[in-house]
Amino acid sequence: MQPALEAIYHVRSDARAIEERAHAIAVEQSVEMPITAIDDDFVLGEIVGRVLGIEEMDQNQFEVRIALAAETVGQDPGQLINMLFGNTSIHDDVVLHDVELPSEFSALFGGPRNGLQAWRDRVGAGRRALTCTALKPQGLPPRTLAELAGRFAQGGIDYIKDDHGLADQAYSPFAARVHAVAAALGRSGSGQGPTRYVPSLSGDLDAMRAQIAVAAEAGVDAVMIAPMIAGLSNFHTLVKEHPGIAFMAHTSFAGSARVAPALLFGKLFRLLGADAVVFPNYGGRFGYSRETCAQIARTALAEGVGLPPTMPVPAGGMMRERVPELLAFYGADAMLLIGGALLSAREALVETTAAFVAEVLGYPYE
Repeated sequence: MQPALEAIYHVRSDARAIEERAHAIAVEQSVEMPITAIDDDFVLGEIVGRVLGIEEMDQNQFEVRIALAAETVGQDPGQLINMLFGNTSIHDDVVLHDVELPSEFSALFGGPRNGLQAWRDRVGAGRRALTCTALKPQGLPPRTLAELAGRFAQGGIDYIKDDHGLADQAYSPFAARVHAVAAALGRSGSGQGPTRYVPSLSGDLDAMRAQIAVAAEAGVDAVMIAPMIAGLSNFHTLVKEHPGIAFMAHTSFAGSARVAPALLFGKLFRLLGADAVVFPNYGGRFGYSRETCAQIARTALAEGVGLPPTMPVPAGGMMRERVPELLAFYGADAMLLIGGALLSAREALVETTAAFVAEVLGYPYE
């Protein structure tokens, strides 16, 4: 038998129908046609999906494990998600919960080229959590965003990323913004470490390549990308082409499909090269549970999978008052992203940012 992906689905179904439903998913995600119409022995023996197990989770809720031929993926990240959840994603009674990948996939896709440690090294940090904020709101010109970045840097923040809504708009062209912010950070060191900028990529593959070149020219060595908007294959291509650039993966549009967050953010984004992954923190404005967030962080950091760890970046409605709680929850291996709550300080932005940084630096990590 060829190596297989073991896809795990959570299926809502009547108990009397679950076996038939599981076999239908196996066929849909492999050959997408009646088995009786296939007379090729290789296709029947190696390509048609196989139901490995069905386990009842709760009333009318089942976990279904299906083997899919790894050979069907080729070497394409887009085809990987297509084989795992292409047509089946259209059915609202199925969630792609997890997948167990052949060990060869770690070498095939490569994972993070920089990873968690690079984020620390680039700001001169030891084993501690990192600090991050966002430039917003969109609509501001490059000069104003650069002044804002300079104030964050005076407060000692480790990383400043673009808000994911910032792109290459007329009011803030990408190149002008990157050069303005990079220059501002060069003037505004706090003495605690070099604040780094993470601009947001947008557009088609050629546009994003050009934006990375602009960033590199300005001395910027990290970028943010939304893999579900850019496309998983495009994302992975950029990672392969730019091994010296750290990629922060943003979750925008990732909620449009029923894929378990830990699988999508922690496992698949990591496999395809995300050096850090932004995800909605519990207790914020997106409704993720503590357990979901813990699963994302654990999966991003998991050892024994042949990949460097990816930096978890909890975000979304984070408040500075919760920093001790979040450090106790995530520990040293995380980058805390607080945007709006710092910006709300307005004239006291530098002092509020410095207080956030001081809490993270002074926390008694185990």
